Amino acid sequence: MKKTVDNKGQGKSFGGFWNKKPKNGLEFEMKEKGIRHVEDAASFLNEVDTSYGEYGKAEDMLDMWGLGEKDASVIRKRKSFFIGFGIAVAVTVLIIASVFYILPAVLPEFFKGTNIELFVEKPVDLIYNDSFRVVGKDVCDIMSAPTPSSDRVTQVLYNEPIQCLAIADNDYLLVKTMDGVTGYIKEKDLIEGTESVEPDLHEYKLIVSDTSKNIMTHASQGTLITQVMMNTVLYADVKRDGVYQVALPGGGTGWIGSSGVIEISPRADIEEVSCRYFVSSALSFVNSMYKDDGVTMRGMSVNGLVYVCSCVNGIPAPRTVEEQMNMGVEVELQYDVVTGKLITDLIIPGDIIFLESDREGVPYDMAVCTDTGTLLMVSSSGTTIKLTSFDPDSELCDRIVSVRRVFSQ
Repeated sequence: MKKTVDNKGQGKSFGGFWNKKPKNGLEFEMKEKGIRHVEDAASFLNEVDTSYGEYGKAEDMLDMWGLGEKDASVIRKRKSFFIGFGIAVAVTVLIIASVFYILPAVLPEFFKGTNIELFVEKPVDLIYNDSFRVVGKDVCDIMSAPTPSSDRVTQVLYNEPIQCLAIADNDYLLVKTMDGVTGYIKEKDLIEGTESVEPDLHEYKLIVSDTSKNIMTHASQGTLITQVMMNTVLYADVKRDGVYQVALPGGGTGWIGSSGVIEISPRADIEEVSCRYFVSSALSFVNSMYKDDGVTMRGMSVNGLVYVCSCVNGIPAPRTVEEQMNMGVEVELQYDVVTGKLITDLIIPGDIIFLESDREGVPYDMAVCTDTGTLLMVSSSGTTIKLTSFDPDSELCDRIVSVRRVFSQ
């Protein structure tokens, strides 16, 4: 009988099974299991199965697959990474330098003398020399003598070029305007440097056609730099939707809205328009405070009104009453053959009327016809610019000396 395993009595329960002969005559023989040592537990890792050839043997990748060391490995050397990164940085720097520095410097010289507009060098012909300065305030008085108590000759506007003729007393300078008016102005009101008024240094010429406009530090949400008046001339280099960036006296820039501003090329003059535009500009000063020889909404005279309103509508006008009496063409005064009274219907909108003055020291009063039978002139109190009605029976008709027609109908 074959030996059976007795594991704490468990073998007996299976003794009958192991002792029973199978029907086919075969016998099961239980082999005694041996004990595997720990040191032999991982010995199978060293065993090589040679049934499939040299499996597990390192292959020569260049010989077998045509791959070099760089292609066969996923590991890149750090040195190769830095070389590639350095090349990329160098190429980027070269492109930026070419676009912003090299090409702008080289291309104009390469295309010099051609008719390609982009590369045509703009000629610069400076107008003003070292004797000129520009007005640094919104408006300044020019006086007949170097004292504040002397008579006002006229006023000059912000950024207006002024030629300095001599140094006078009391910190005044003897100056001459571009249209030939001479007088004295406070030296502190003028700024040296004429870059802000040189036409060839800028792209756009702007003339303020509103009674006033604000110059701001920024295109939007800026703070006020100054307020400029009608007929102020500015130059700009940047134009955006609804705003211009303008050059300021003494350097720097500011922003002004495009509404109420006339844009022309730097050396151009405003084209003449019909009288209705002149009348519209004049009416914007109704109820303004009156000031002898004033030219702004802060203090206006009728001759100052004619001066600024004519200039912004295409006809350069002189500043003084005496010179304005020679403007345009004279309108012949006609009287009714029956009544002998002036036919006022012949005085039409846009005409400038000169009257004998009832004010001491003033040889002539002035008025602008804004509508049939309506004049814009100094009020009877002498404090404001008012609209006044007149007809053939008005005492104003007896004072009329001359009527001048400047603008076409």
